[in-house]
Amino acid sequence: MPNETTSAFYRENAEIYANRTRDLPKDELDAFLARLAPGAAILELGCGGGQDSAYMLSQGFDVTPTDGSAELARQAEARIGRPVKVMLFQDLDAENAYDGAWAHASLLHVPRPELPDVFARIRRALRPGGLLHATFKAGDAEGHDGLGRYYNYPSADWLSDLLTKGGWRDIAIGERDGGGFDGKPTRWLTVSARR
Repeated sequence: MPNETTSAFYRENAEIYANRTRDLPKDELDAFLARLAPGAAILELGCGGGQDSAYMLSQGFDVTPTDGSAELARQAEARIGRPVKVMLFQDLDAENAYDGAWAHASLLHVPRPELPDVFARIRRALRPGGLLHATFKAGDAEGHDGLGRYYNYPSADWLSDLLTKGGWRDIAIGERDGGGFDGKPTRWLTVSARR
């Protein structure tokens, strides 16, 4: 986690957060999985309560779930019945190990100055042609929400430029309206890119 207030939120609210009523991002999951070979190796970055990992596992994929919060990792382990690696994005050191990386509503907590390195680490962890999915809360400047969590709040252009400079290809960024855990209306960016 990039700062103490974000870490503290997930530490103190892990059970509530992991077990909240949450609509699975099934359309996005299905679109992501359809672009991978059956049984492909997927790295989930920031698995939260483990719902997305559980779905991908149920579809026959080889999923490695990770989260920066030990408390959330324990909640996810209880849901999916397998170990969850406690790891910050900045500590990812795998190379050519995964066919896809799923980072749904997780990289949005990475401080802006650290995002280029984190994207480089993800790219290195993917095999050639590996697929990245990530979502962000859109905005113009980094800041905190009403719950004290840090967000990098990028624009689509800012993200596209960052990924292009990082060597990613087939970059696509979609936008949609939605919500979040804080109950506030949210403009979401959905990123797809290949190594």
